[in-house]
Amino acid sequence: MTESRQYDTVAFDVRDNATMLFFAKTTDDGDINDYLLLMRTIDEEFDESIYIEINEQQFGGHNLIREAGLTGNVLTLRLHEPAAELGGIADIVLTWSDTTENQDSIESGAFRVLGDTLVGGNA
Repeated sequence: MTESRQYDTVAFDVRDNATMLFFAKTTDDGDINDYLLLMRTIDEEFDESIYIEINEQQFGGHNLIREAGLTGNVLTLRLHEPAAELGGIADIVLTWSDTTENQDSIESGAFRVLGDTLVGGNA
């Protein structure tokens, strides 16, 4: 099963032990009414882990994403296992508004967050 999600804003950020791509759907007033956060963490006690958080619901782990494909303004995440937290979906397809700011965030963050799960496609 596949879930498609559309966003108007993409942001990339780096913290002490994490790199993040944040996708948001905003209202005309600038409030966030839907979001997805992709985060790669590095912890001294654990290997790298990728987490996905969708509207305050988080799931993740060492083998969360089997493969990620990026083509233009479409990012497809293929999960190792269907996500019970999301109704059993195995693929998440993200699209976002084609703006310079969003493209800059994707170019800066896609490989840094998704690492070797990113295959094929083009940016």
